[in-house]
Formats: sequence, C-alpha cells, structure tokens
Amino acid sequence: MILDSFRLDGKVALVTGAARGLGRGAALALAEAGADLALLDHAAAEQTADEVRALGRECVVLERDLIAATPDDVDDDVQSVVDELGRIDVLVNNAGIIRRAPVLEHSAADWDDVLAINLDAVFHLSRSAARRYVAQGGGKIINIASMLAFQGGVLVPGYAASKHAVAGVTKALANELASQGVNANAIAPGYMATDNTAALRADADRDRAILERIPAARWGTPADLQGAFVFLASAASDYVNGAVLPVDGGWLVR
Repeated sequence: MILDSFRLDGKVALVTGAARGLGRGAALALAEAGADLALLDHAAAEQTADEVRALGRECVVLERDLIAATPDDVDDDVQSVVDELGRIDVLVNNAGIIRRAPVLEHSAADWDDVLAINLDAVFHLSRSAARRYVAQGGGKIINIASMLAFQGGVLVPGYAASKHAVAGVTKALANELASQGVNANAIAPGYMATDNTAALRADADRDRAILERIPAARWGTPADLQGAFVFLASAASDYVNGAVLPVDGGWLVR
C-alpha cells in the first residue's frame, strides 16, 4: 500500500530547534508517523518531548547552543542519539535565527551569529549524520531553507545569505551522497506565523503587503509543513535528491 511508504516505524529522527514553532511541528509529525525522536535546542524542549512521548514514542532531549558549538560538539550530539536510541535515520536541520538591520548598519556579530546557526551547524550536523548513514546504508537529511533562498529580502542580508547557502549545500550533499543511499533535500517555508515573523505580523502595513501577495491569502502555520516533513523523511521520497521544496501558499508564483 502506498501509504505504508510514508510510515517511519523503527526510525529515529533528530530535530534541531524543536522547542517551538516549525521544529516542534516537525517533531510531532515524525512521531505521529512512527519515529522516535531526539530534540536538540538551546532552550528546554521538554514540552515538545512530553508531547512526543504522549504519542507513544521514545524521546531524548539534547541542550546545545549552536552559535558556540564546534564540529566536535555536534558530532558528540549525533553520537548521543545513536547511543541513547540505537541509531539515527533522519536529521531535520530546523534551528535558525534572523537578525534585522539595514545593510549599512548590519553588525559583524549579527552576521556571524546567523551564519553559525543557519549554515555552519547545518553542514557539521549533516556531515556527522551522513557518516553514520553511509555506514548503515542510508538515511535522510532535511534542511530548512526559506523564500530567501530564492530572493534577497530586505534588512536581512545575513539571513538571505545563509538560506541561499542552505539550498546550495543541500544540492552539494545530494550530488555526493545520493549513490550511497543518503537523501538530502530542503523545505523552503513561505511566510509562517512563528516567533521569527512576529515583528512583520505586528506591522500592519507589512502584514497587509505580505498577505496581498500570497495566493492562499493567509500566513502559513507549522501544521502546513508537516506533510512535507513526513514525505522527505520516509521511503516515499527515496528518489528525491537535492530538491528545495517551497511550501509557501503560492508566494513564489505570484
């Protein structure tokens, strides 16, 4: 049955930035599909963990500040997942930050922080997971890109640079790893009602301008991404490699 190919029973997924927002939504979707979860966040993710466990899945929580994390730190985290849950099959690189300032005022510290989480951590976690995947014969990497993987945005040069780079590294990983059973893909969310967009939604003019461009005529929610997460984590996507999948209510085609 085709629906069976979307099941994740017996799989283990690591989701970063899982305490709230899109990461929480991803974790719950993967758990509902049958996966056990590891949640990595700089903040306590116990509420999400409790929700995962309520679904009958195992769940471990790893606390890590990805701004300061070294490649060895994140490799230790991936190994902790294997040690505690027995394996790792799916990595969701969801953790990300955004810093808003005009280009001429955008600080070096903001640039460095955004790139550290949105790009450096994505690569180092992906490499660590992929080493385990190759040894076991396969696995899934799901990165979170953005509409700003396609566009330049305003007041967010570091974020735009990082999301363009996430799209690029996703394709690079796919080119090298697809033949070894590793699928690397990305989801590009549209304008989502999360903490990262609170300032935009609070600005009546910006909120109106954004909604006028979205054919679906509404902001997205974490639930709108859950089907894409399950698809890219499951056997249903085994021949999908290097894709950047927009889930944007039609924003890019407007």
